[in-house]
Amino acid sequence: MTFEIIFVLLALLGMVVALALDKMRPGMVLFSVVVLFLCAGILTPKEMLEGFSNKGMITVAMLFLVSEGIRQSGALGQVIKKLLPQGKTTVFKAQFRMLPTISFISAFLNNTPVVVIFAPIIKRWAESVKLPATKFLIPLSYVTILGGICTLIGTSTNLVVHGMILEAGYEGFTMFELGKVGIFIAIAGIIYLFLFSSKLLPDVRTDAVKQDDEPEEDVGLHRVEAVLGPRFPGINKKLGEFNFQRHYGAAVKEIKRSGQSITTNLDNEVLREGDTLVVMADDSFVQTWGESSVFVLLANGKDNEPVPGKGKRWFALLLLILMITGATVGELPVVKEAFPNIKLDMFFFVSVTTIIMAWTKIFPARKYTKYISWDILITIACAFAISKAMVNSGVADVVASYIIGMTEHYGPQVLLAAVFIITNLFTELITNNAAAALAFPLALSISSQMGVSPMPFFVVICMAASASFSTPIGYQTNLIVQGIGNYKFTDFVRIGLPLNIIAFLISIFLIPLIWPF
Repeated sequence: MTFEIIFVLLALLGMVVALALDKMRPGMVLFSVVVLFLCAGILTPKEMLEGFSNKGMITVAMLFLVSEGIRQSGALGQVIKKLLPQGKTTVFKAQFRMLPTISFISAFLNNTPVVVIFAPIIKRWAESVKLPATKFLIPLSYVTILGGICTLIGTSTNLVVHGMILEAGYEGFTMFELGKVGIFIAIAGIIYLFLFSSKLLPDVRTDAVKQDDEPEEDVGLHRVEAVLGPRFPGINKKLGEFNFQRHYGAAVKEIKRSGQSITTNLDNEVLREGDTLVVMADDSFVQTWGESSVFVLLANGKDNEPVPGKGKRWFALLLLILMITGATVGELPVVKEAFPNIKLDMFFFVSVTTIIMAWTKIFPARKYTKYISWDILITIACAFAISKAMVNSGVADVVASYIIGMTEHYGPQVLLAAVFIITNLFTELITNNAAAALAFPLALSISSQMGVSPMPFFVVICMAASASFSTPIGYQTNLIVQGIGNYKFTDFVRIGLPLNIIAFLISIFLIPLIWPF
C-alpha cells in the first residue's frame, strides 16, 4: 500500500461520511476532496478541470433549461389534470391511469420538475376525491426514477456514466440503449407498485395545522407548504436565529420532517434541506417566491400560475420531440456517413433546443442561470476528477483485485452483482452521481483484470446508481415527497427495499444476456 493509495482511501472515506452526515452540499464536499488530491499531486490542474468541460456535464446543464421550458409552457400541469380521474374512484384505478404515463414523461425530462409540478396537484386532487395522498406521492417519485433509467437523458447519472465511458475510450450509450434492461425494471416496478403500494404505504396523516385553523377571512392569510431547497439561506440554522418571518413575511406554524409534525418550541429547531414548513402567508408569498431556488416546492392548495396558451404548450412539446428524434436518428450509421463533419448526438440537439427555447421565450432567457442546479453540475464535474484520482493512485486496481479475490471461483456474473450492491449502497447513503464516480473506475479495473467486456459493468452502474428507493436521502424527488406527504423514513424502507431487490435481480439476469462478457 503506497502513500497515494492510503491518502485517496482516507479522503474517499471522509467524503462518504461527510455526504452521509449532510455536512455540506455534495458539490462542495466533492470539490474539497478534489482540491486535496490536487495538493497531494495525485491530480494535475488539467485533470482536475477536465470534468467542467465534459459534454455529459454540459448536456445535463442544458437539459435543466429544456425541462424548465416544458414546465413553464404549462404542458405538464395539463397532462396530469387530464390523467386524474374525477368523481368516485379507487387507489388502484387512479394509479393505473397515472403511473405509466408519468414514468414515460420522466424518461425524457428531469425528474425534479415533474415531481414538483405533479405532487401538489395530486395531493389536492386526492383530498377532493377523499383518497389518502400518501398512497400516491412515494409512487410518484419512484415511477419518475423508473422512467429515468430507460433513456440516456432520463437521469443525470446516465449522462455521467456515458461521459466517463467516452473518456475511457469506449463507445458510449445510444439514446435508448439502456432501455433494453431499464424498461423491464420499470414495468416490473410499476406492477409491484400497483399490487403492493396501497397495502405498504400509510393512510393519510392529518396535518397539525389545517387550512381552517387560522381566520383567513379576517387577515387574508393562507396555509402554504414550503419545501426547503439546498439554496435556502437558513439551512443548519435554528428557526429563531434565522427569523423566517423577517426574511419572507410569513409565520411558520409547523415543521414536517421524517413523518413528524413539530408545532412546539419551533424557534429551537435546526432547519434542514428537505424540511417542509407550514406557514401562514398572504397571496403575495407564492407569487414572490414561487420561482425562487431557495424553495424546492411551494403548495398552497390551488393553482399558482396562469395556464399559458395552447400554442406555447404545443411548440414546447414539438421542440422536445424533435430533440429526442434528432438525437436518436443522429446515431444511425447512414446519418453519420451523410454528415461526417457534424456529430448529431444528444449534445448537438439539446444545444439547439435550448437556444430556440430561449429566443422564443419558452423560458425567460434573462433568468436562465436560476433554473440550473449548479450543485449537481459541480458534483458531476468533480466526479470525473475523483474517478481519475482513483485510477492515478492505484486505488481502483487494488480494490478491484480485492473484490476479484473474494469472488474468483464464481465468475464475472457474481462480480457484476458485487458492483451493483456497492453502487446501490453508495447511492442510498450519498448521491447517485457520487456513487457512479466511485463505482466506475472499479468496474473498469475489474473488467480489465478479468479480461472481459466492461460494458455490462457500465450498464449495471447506471441501474444501481438510479435505484434509490430505500431511503429518502439518495434522490431529491424522494426528499420532496417525504415532506409534502409527511412520510417517515421507515415508509421508504418498507416499500422501497423490495423495489431495490427487483432492480437487482432483473439487472443481474438480463444485462449479461444483452451485453455479453
